[in-house]
Amino acid sequence: MSQSDRGLRRLAAGTLLVAFEGTTAPPWVLRELEHGLGGVTLFGFNVADPGQVLGLTTALRSAGEPVISLDEEGGDVTRLAYHVGSPYPGNAALGAVDDVELTRRVYRAIGSELAACGINLDMAPSADVNSEADNPVIGTRSFGPEPGLVARHTVAAVEGLQSVRVAACVKHFPGHGATRVDSHLAVPVVDVGMDVLRERELAPFRAAIGAGAKSVMTAHVAVPVVTGDTPATLSGAALTGLLRGELGYDGVVVTDALDMHAITRSVGLAGGAVMSIAAGSDLLCLGPLPTYDDVRGIIDAVVAAVREGRLPLERLEQAAGRVAALRSWFGEGERIAAEQNVVGLHAARRAVRLTGRAKPLVEPLVIEVDTPPTIAVGDVPWGVGPWLPEAEIVRVKPAAADAPALLAKAVDRSLVVVVKDAHRHHESRELVSALVAARPDTTVIEMGLPVWQPDTAAYIATYGAARANAQAAVELLTA
Repeated sequence: MSQSDRGLRRLAAGTLLVAFEGTTAPPWVLRELEHGLGGVTLFGFNVADPGQVLGLTTALRSAGEPVISLDEEGGDVTRLAYHVGSPYPGNAALGAVDDVELTRRVYRAIGSELAACGINLDMAPSADVNSEADNPVIGTRSFGPEPGLVARHTVAAVEGLQSVRVAACVKHFPGHGATRVDSHLAVPVVDVGMDVLRERELAPFRAAIGAGAKSVMTAHVAVPVVTGDTPATLSGAALTGLLRGELGYDGVVVTDALDMHAITRSVGLAGGAVMSIAAGSDLLCLGPLPTYDDVRGIIDAVVAAVREGRLPLERLEQAAGRVAALRSWFGEGERIAAEQNVVGLHAARRAVRLTGRAKPLVEPLVIEVDTPPTIAVGDVPWGVGPWLPEAEIVRVKPAAADAPALLAKAVDRSLVVVVKDAHRHHESRELVSALVAARPDTTVIEMGLPVWQPDTAAYIATYGAARANAQAAVELLTA
């Protein structure tokens, strides 16, 4: 391979954030980092404990200068606490409190934990305005349904993370909050005019750019007024025209995971990679599915596109320059001690809301109504069990639940029903309604968005299902 060929391959590899299985770095990742690979994205399956993560990131750094990223939003979407649940409430809870200094403190604490583990880019916060209550993928990940609220808390989150030299990645541009389709599964559409788009979807991104956000993540969402039928991740009109041009952003643009069906089932993984770089992205998050063979195929496809004139070499060089500037901002790998404080629980306590009056618990039976996790959240534990050791916990699938049997089990006992986003699941609402009709003294704990609640029964809204949210709810229940 000639020197020019090696240089071109290095530029192509420099756009990729790869993933791998396991808690140690495979030899191919270390080898590719030596040859210019952009970096890695870590997932829950890469995490055992903070010491192990630090060892992993140290090994990665020994091979190159990687961008080391993961999704640590607090709340439902966590990677460091994937196996136990986050100690921090998510954005919906922070939006419900609406104290920007609290949001800044929570994100600074999250950032300090990431920095102590050697992670330098957090794929957070979500700046989506959750204007669609039935949104299947954003929900509690959003600060709320109002653009001004979302904008001011997005700024606070960016400032909190970046105060400890962890880059924020504000997502999902140009906005995923008004959708009813999960882009992991298909291409959602935000079909609004430019006036609405500017006033609603773009307001938090404009504010985040003004606050110096180091990176912005694209959405696999079509916005017909800007992108036609094309997802924003692949659209020059969205990334170069709107984000770079109208909003004046010159930081790093990171794609959402390219292994999502919105990309793979339309233009394919390698085709999507080439199109996204051409559109204006700088780092391609590949997601957890692509193998090393896929990675090599993507690098080859980018190289071929440059040689064939379909992708300007200058676009790759521009991306490399932006990523190099980000690496310089990271600094010299300074170790920042994690802030061991209780800000997460404090925030969850301020967010939790009680409607009605919860009665003292007597031999409590807790029925947790199972809700399928979204792909973004994954299989993170949730529920109140850890905080109610004296209770009997029964986890049921709503379609298969036997309400009369559950009620018989609860005779002469306190009944607590825990749900998650009941407004989005008809069978969950039916089960809760049946239980509450028979037992008006039931306490319902909603660990998603509190959009629906039964007419009777005490009702606790947590605005999220993180570990901190559950503890705050139980404290309120047992006060």
